[in-house]
Amino acid sequence: MTADAAQRGLVLVVEDEPAIADLVRLYLTRDGFGVHVEWDGTAGLAAARRLRPVACVLDIALPGLAGTEICRKLREAGDWTPVIFLTARDDEVDRIVGLELGADDYVTKPFSPRELVARVRAVLRRTAGAPAGAEQPRVVGPVTLDPARRTVTAAGTPVQLTSTEFDLLAHLMARPGRVFTREELLAGVWGYAAHAGTRTVDVHVAQVRAKLGPASVIRTHRGVGYAADA
Repeated sequence: MTADAAQRGLVLVVEDEPAIADLVRLYLTRDGFGVHVEWDGTAGLAAARRLRPVACVLDIALPGLAGTEICRKLREAGDWTPVIFLTARDDEVDRIVGLELGADDYVTKPFSPRELVARVRAVLRRTAGAPAGAEQPRVVGPVTLDPARRTVTAAGTPVQLTSTEFDLLAHLMARPGRVFTREELLAGVWGYAAHAGTRTVDVHVAQVRAKLGPASVIRTHRGVGYAADA
């Protein structure tokens, strides 16, 4: 691993198609990441636990253990390393299942390797959060969100969110009461509205609500979008 790669971090790629794995490795390496590639799901899960990468790029259809199962097992163990799925099936159901398991993003094959690298960088920027002291904690009703520490509590109880879920909640809580359309949330949180369907927003909102439980402050405004209301 080069010094630049070590500085940016190691990305785990689990992909059983050598041509795709090599292409992803090439572009991530060019962008300054270290890259470790595994070819099957069982080895991929072991590598994720052993290497502690900054992000995981997982094919969904893998021999041994599906990418969705890798993600599920990581999340069950309290590992919230950002996960981006690669899927050959342009099927909304597959995407929703992946997001519900705690994935941060997905890319449908065939894809632009430059776009995949951009997605990885975007997820890592969100994970890094703001510099300490740059933003004060946000409070809406029983929910407190600390942008600097990237922590959330609901009625005093800590809540574990993926990086994307956190940024969605932060975006809403930055302007309490302001109703955001799904398209505005796609642009503001994901940053590439043209490449994602609004159903992605609905699934993430449902996941955040479920995790906040009775303390949830996200309200649906029918025919418009969502807001954080006390």
